[in-house]
Amino acid sequence: MESPDLDGVMAIEESSFLTPWSRGMFAEDLGRDFSAPVVAVGEGGEIVGYAVCWTAAGESHLLNIAVHPARRRRGIGRALVRECIARGARAGSSLLHLEVRVGNEEAQRLYGSMGFRFLGIRKRYYTDTGEDAVLLAREIRESDAH
Repeated sequence: MESPDLDGVMAIEESSFLTPWSRGMFAEDLGRDFSAPVVAVGEGGEIVGYAVCWTAAGESHLLNIAVHPARRRRGIGRALVRECIARGARAGSSLLHLEVRVGNEEAQRLYGSMGFRFLGIRKRYYTDTGEDAVLLAREIRESDAH
């Protein structure tokens, strides 16, 4: 992800979330050493998805991920998660964790199919609705770096 990508990222962010990140939040991540923001680009050069992952102290955290509503269910989200896993492996992480809304069963199925396991519930994690979050994690292996 680079600065010119932010218009496309924001269009997806705003159409995907009740309380979207601000443009400034994404812009801040571009300059952080521990952040690995990534975009998925369509055949026409348009941004079709993105993910923001942080790595610190041997662990990675998937903070934000979304795919354009018209491009969902085509493997883009899976590819973005795989890229976050690979970036974590290259950075020396042993674990990738994330939170997902309790009601987002589709995302939970995706993460489960990719080897994430249930760690617990974060009560009232989402301040916009008070919804709980499911905490998931997946081990990262050296072989994931490729």
